[in-house]
Amino acid sequence: MDAPAPLTCSRAGCRETASWRIEWRNPRIHSEDRVKIWLACDEHVDFLREFLAAREFPLRVVPAVGAEA
Repeated sequence: MDAPAPLTCSRAGCRETASWRIEWRNPRIHSEDRVKIWLACDEHVDFLREFLAAREFPLRVVPAVGAEA
């Protein structure tokens, strides 16, 4: 059985392994049960979180462990 591929950071151009999962939604177009997921490496987690927070999107940052499920 092949090993699962490593989780990759969602930041454009970054190919680092993600250690964070950012769960968010745009309340103007997504219902409360619709959640988008971005993955982030340690270097980009703050950048991606701040990008979404600046738009006042509800978000949650959790460790990426188990994010592939």
